[in-house]
Amino acid sequence: MLHTNLSTRPFYNTRLVRIGLIAAAVVAVGLTVFNAVELWRLQRANRDLGQAVSQNENDARELRQKARTVQQSIDRSQLSLVDAAAREANALIDRRAFSWTELLNQFQDTLPPSVRIVSVQPQVDQAGRVMVAIRVLSRRQEDLDSFIEALEQSGVFRDVLSRSDSSVEDGALASVLQAYYNAAAPPAAITTPPASEPGSEAPANRTPSNVIAGGRR
Repeated sequence: MLHTNLSTRPFYNTRLVRIGLIAAAVVAVGLTVFNAVELWRLQRANRDLGQAVSQNENDARELRQKARTVQQSIDRSQLSLVDAAAREANALIDRRAFSWTELLNQFQDTLPPSVRIVSVQPQVDQAGRVMVAIRVLSRRQEDLDSFIEALEQSGVFRDVLSRSDSSVEDGALASVLQAYYNAAAPPAAITTPPASEPGSEAPANRTPSNVIAGGRR
């Protein structure tokens, strides 16, 4: 057979060309296989994620249904009784934590001889601060102002003010003071503060003679 090559620069070494074409084909096949494997892997991961999402949605739906069932089965009246009992228990704990002795000792250091304390009632406001209502009897307005100034200067009481003033039969001035009490370790909450009235028993530790009401520690 006659092979005629009409090219200007004849190239008779076809083996190298064939090897190049075969290598290119192998690379193309390899890339195709790699892409197919990656596509299959991504589809499988997507399918697994879809199943996980579906399972999570089913679990969430079951949990919501259980929560609704539990809420419907709760006895509201019984829950109110439990809540009231918990508040009462907390109040008893807080009363034991509140130091009446420390409070009355502060009064001893600040109370003028011409001012008498009738009752003391601590409570906690919404911000968690201990507020003390103090009913006092004083001979003159100047004596009351001196007591308020002494409370402010003690560093234990702040924002001391008189909520009401009235005269009594013997000419004395009856006032109700309000002050925020910064004890060393104030109670976290006093939900039902004990109010002390004249004639109640006061702590025996350093209680001044012109404090005629107190409370239990």
